[in-house]
Amino acid sequence: MSTSAPRPEQRVRSASIAFRDILSDDGTHVRAWTNDPDGEIDGPTVVLCNGLGTNPYLWPWLLEPDCGVRVVSWNHRGVGGSERPADPRHVEIEHFVQDGLSVMDHFGIDSAVLMGWSMGVNTAFEMTYRHPERVRGIFAMCGVPGDTFATMLGPLHLPRLVARLVTVNACRVAQYAGWAVNPLVRHLPINARTVRLLGRTGFMFPMADPEAAAIGLQEFATTPIDWYAHLAISTSRHPRVRLSRIEVPTMFVSATWDVLAGARDMASASRRLAGNGRQSTYVELRGSHFVQLEQPERVHGLLLEFLEQLS
Repeated sequence: MSTSAPRPEQRVRSASIAFRDILSDDGTHVRAWTNDPDGEIDGPTVVLCNGLGTNPYLWPWLLEPDCGVRVVSWNHRGVGGSERPADPRHVEIEHFVQDGLSVMDHFGIDSAVLMGWSMGVNTAFEMTYRHPERVRGIFAMCGVPGDTFATMLGPLHLPRLVARLVTVNACRVAQYAGWAVNPLVRHLPINARTVRLLGRTGFMFPMADPEAAAIGLQEFATTPIDWYAHLAISTSRHPRVRLSRIEVPTMFVSATWDVLAGARDMASASRRLAGNGRQSTYVELRGSHFVQLEQPERVHGLLLEFLEQLS
């Protein structure tokens, strides 16, 4: 007798994820996670430098046991069970690099391919710049190697200075208004229908699996707006990484209609690396900042292709 397949929400909720609390270098407890708690995934290890304040559930296809990639990652400070640091200033990219190295040490990873998404691309490039011996390659998705806020609102073709002023000041408003907005956000009905509506806004495009995407967005909404804005303002100060010091192969995957990381700036970074004699590939997909949820099979294929090149 045949049985029906589990619903997407059931698949994501029952996915094999192990969370572990570790101690970062400055004494902050960080919640790390892996998609391979039992060591059964037959594939290379990737250290995911996730988008700011995001969570594993925004990568549902990486939580499938047959994804072919062992993922190790962590939740940002003050997010998803990770502790807020004693010094609230310790939430800049350099501190995320410390956390990433501590996570790698905990899992016994000497070196690995880094996969960055959004602000996680900053973390990946900064880690490579500071600790090249720990990195074998960078898969950079919807993010740039520094000065991210100046590349935002790219589809609007604003000057870099204007884009930075608009986006940083929007975060400042959110930081001070968070106390009033937080109760409203906590009671928002985030479900598959919400995801479908968001897919018509242009900020996001239609998701391949709205039910699974809703799980990740529900988790994302648990972070207080004011704390998220504090993280964003802190990371907005991260300058461009000197690409002349990046020796490892890279692949940049951008989205044409991404308003949070400029596709043309990603293309420029890839060209500069290639001009310096580095192996760098640029791919542009027609999607939004959440292209891994909109075109999961395509992004998954590109990741596997990049890992195969490095094997």
